[in-house]
Amino acid sequence: MAVALCATSHSPLIGLHDPEPAVRASVDTALGAARSFVEDFAPDLVVLFAPDHYNGFLYALMPSFCIGAAATSVGDYGLPAGPLTVDRDVAQAIAESVLAADVDVAFSLDMQVDHGFVQPLTFLFEAPTQIPIVPIFLNCVAEPLGPAVRARHLGAAVGTAVAALGRRVLVVGSGGLSHDPPVPRLAEATAEVAHGLTHGRNPTREQRAAREARTVAAAGEFAAGRGAFRPLNPEWDALVLSSLAAGDFAAIDERSNDWFLDEGGHSAHEVRTWIAAYAALAAAGPYDVVSTFYRAIPEWFAGFAVTCAVQR
Repeated sequence: MAVALCATSHSPLIGLHDPEPAVRASVDTALGAARSFVEDFAPDLVVLFAPDHYNGFLYALMPSFCIGAAATSVGDYGLPAGPLTVDRDVAQAIAESVLAADVDVAFSLDMQVDHGFVQPLTFLFEAPTQIPIVPIFLNCVAEPLGPAVRARHLGAAVGTAVAALGRRVLVVGSGGLSHDPPVPRLAEATAEVAHGLTHGRNPTREQRAAREARTVAAAGEFAAGRGAFRPLNPEWDALVLSSLAAGDFAAIDERSNDWFLDEGGHSAHEVRTWIAAYAALAAAGPYDVVSTFYRAIPEWFAGFAVTCAVQR
């Protein structure tokens, strides 16, 4: 049995609204190093913690956590669409183990996932279907949100289950860090938007294109210093990265939800995926972070980071 970790930010704006070439090259170098790390580790299973952006999970039924035993990419922002390679038996075994550990988690045989799940797979592998995965959804945008410490409890329970598999498992966390993109919020939504947040699964091609165009336009405004978006917060991002590297989960996950919002913006709650991933690695034993990349990239609405870690 061996467990390793790669945690990475994601952004649907990559390739659509890029920063200057030198910045983009630095990210590509970091992601290339992460892919080499994964190739050297040679996992036979990926356990992927990721959020959704009202594509697969909506207010018609919004779980805090959900483990998928089958999953399909919706193909947003030009990413590959279609079924992913999910290890159904392992997904069910992990779900049973997590429930036995007193962590409530939903279970899906028809999970739809967006760029939050698929993009890190394209970062780390030749194709998102290259290796079997177990996708685990964490609600990071749809209020009400539970306390962030629950992400640690989820990750620890998953890590305990993973450690018992006797396989080479790569744990991936996808999301964050500080960022405040134009993800709609139910409390501020018009009746039309609220209906979409509740019943808008499987939008038409035209509806999806319009939504994605609005995101690209908003990124242009943000990068130009315009709009009412919260700024990126490199100092807060550094605190998150250093705390997780040291295994000091309480420094971040025992803070209030308002702290995440005030420090990192509405979508900073995606840090929960990193907390869960690191907690899963910690449950398998002591670990060391072997590489860290960080860059604040307003063109992507992201404090963008990539970390890799291994068991000692």
